[in-house]
Amino acid sequence: MTRMKAMWPRRHLPSALALAITVIVATAPSATAGPEGRFGWPLQPRPEVVRHFDKPAQNWLPGHRGVDLAAAEGQAVLAAGEGIVVFAGTVADKPVVSIDHPGGLRTTYEPVRAEVPVGRRVGRGTRLGTLESGHPGCVTACLHWGARAEGGPRRTREYLDPLGLLHATPLRLKPVRPEITTG
Repeated sequence: MTRMKAMWPRRHLPSALALAITVIVATAPSATAGPEGRFGWPLQPRPEVVRHFDKPAQNWLPGHRGVDLAAAEGQAVLAAGEGIVVFAGTVADKPVVSIDHPGGLRTTYEPVRAEVPVGRRVGRGTRLGTLESGHPGCVTACLHWGARAEGGPRRTREYLDPLGLLHATPLRLKPVRPEITTG
């Protein structure tokens, strides 16, 4: 009996090892997984920023509450992050799409002819619609992409630079080791 107990682990080791490797591989991130971070560019390929964010001193004062991204009329506009479409319609003769994201953030996209209805749950990269021309200050078509923290009961709304939502590659510093000289 003692000899049989000693043999059990060796006999079942290949099966247990195979199972462990399967579990690790199945739960590890895929090499083909999407880009890192919660948010990504609303246009592909990555667009040029033609006008940057200019936060007004007060919400009612002049400023540029988003960024303008170079694009082509008819180009697909994508959801920057997962959320729920809360508006898809016209504001001041401009077609607009707005998405509420977890954590009280809202992003807006204009001028975009919506292809998604209000209430639709979207993921990062979901096609929202097509870009139309006519955004003020753009020689050709461009997308105005805005972001705003939706205030809670004790917070006011705050306009944010949407470029700050994009995942930047973290800076990794290597430790500095003093040079060792041999004499």
